Amino acid sequence: MTEPSKVIHVRNVGPEISEGDLSQLAQTFGVVQKVVMLRAKNQALLQMQDLPSSIQMMQYYTGVQPNIRGRNVYMQFSSHQELTTDSGAGGRRSSDQEQQPNRILLITIHNPLYPITVDVLHQVFSPHGYVEKIVCFQKSAGLQALLQYSNQASAISARTALQGRNIYDGCCTLDIQYSNLQELQVNYNNERTRDYTNAGLPSEQGPRGGVAGNNNIMSSLFGEGGNVYGMPPQGPRPGFQQNAGPGPGMGLGPYQMPGLTSAAAVAAIGGLPPGITGTNDRSVILASNLNAEKVDPDKLFNLFSNYGNVLRVKMLHNKPDHALIQMGDGFQAELAVTYLKQGITLFGKRLDVNFSKHAQINPSPDSRDYSTSNLNRFNRNAAKNYRHCTPPTRMIHVSSLPQEITSEQIINHLSPHGTIVGAKIFESNGKKQALVLFSNEDQALEALICQHASNLEGHTIRLAFSKLTTL
Repeated sequence: MTEPSKVIHVRNVGPEISEGDLSQLAQTFGVVQKVVMLRAKNQALLQMQDLPSSIQMMQYYTGVQPNIRGRNVYMQFSSHQELTTDSGAGGRRSSDQEQQPNRILLITIHNPLYPITVDVLHQVFSPHGYVEKIVCFQKSAGLQALLQYSNQASAISARTALQGRNIYDGCCTLDIQYSNLQELQVNYNNERTRDYTNAGLPSEQGPRGGVAGNNNIMSSLFGEGGNVYGMPPQGPRPGFQQNAGPGPGMGLGPYQMPGLTSAAAVAAIGGLPPGITGTNDRSVILASNLNAEKVDPDKLFNLFSNYGNVLRVKMLHNKPDHALIQMGDGFQAELAVTYLKQGITLFGKRLDVNFSKHAQINPSPDSRDYSTSNLNRFNRNAAKNYRHCTPPTRMIHVSSLPQEITSEQIINHLSPHGTIVGAKIFESNGKKQALVLFSNEDQALEALICQHASNLEGHTIRLAFSKLTTL
């Protein structure tokens, strides 16, 4: 056993946990002198003012499980008797140094599921003051940025308001500290570096960006040439649950940044689709004039999941031809309403969709929950998937196919739903995919809602509308 020390070693410190959270956990037992976050290891060091305080805290939490923001953390005495004030990895410093405000902020972005550019950061931080410069870079601590305000008061306001918040729902968590730099040097205006006081700077094509006092070449956040889709793949996730809270688009986390949902991710990579405002905040949709004998929650999930993550679906017993669909956020709901209000026919009845007066669908025996379904299409590559959203078309894109599949097998699987004009199999990234062209949109729509996530030769296939018009 490590001998008692004023310094406490804390493990399982997730990205959603801030220095303030740790201080609040310990301040009941005495004065907290210093906190050092070790983000790369999900750990922290916390120094109390004296030994009796730390002993009292450890004795208490021996019998009580400490929990911060729903996460269990684990404590033990550290082998350190004192914490130094030297800078740690990634420019981290102990909390007594961080109490010295500076107009330049060091920002670490944890759980970056969406692309983060200078424009995204400017949108988040500019409400607190005039942002002069931003430099984004990749370090061992993760995605980081330096942001320079015109004055110190703006930086203090931003750090107070935004520390621990999420840029997007359930991800891209902000960890904000004061930098010890006095001035940022920016040589290029692009998606990684920007000087808002000098619009005449050239755009750089390579991966380099400049920071005063740093002679290292900084890696691009987005791969060579600044490709926003060049971020390393995150891998499949079991539904939405993340350490930092609910997954993208759920809008349930108490630390979600207000006003920045999925729409910001799309706007940051080239603008919103025509007719989409990105300002809608209603996430529940009312679908009416349904064929009650043929439509069920799974079929509605298959349709509406083309435009976002579906959280819940509820068929209304008092109105059998009505249903409520809760999307991940208002932007996804706006996509669905906009693209499905264009006169589609579902099982012989013209579908009517609009925003519901209900703010959410409460869990109940009458509602079906899809929030943890791995069939939701926007758990990965969300920004890219938004670009492919389209109203129902005659062309269906089929993926997750067996390697030895034939066109005849695909046609036989889908032909009960309409006349197939043609089908073409192709390969992308070593995976078999197909395009299937129906004689009209209504037939393609029926095939999609009935056969998405169906089994074909032992594989769960996925169907989506394609913007292509010819095979």
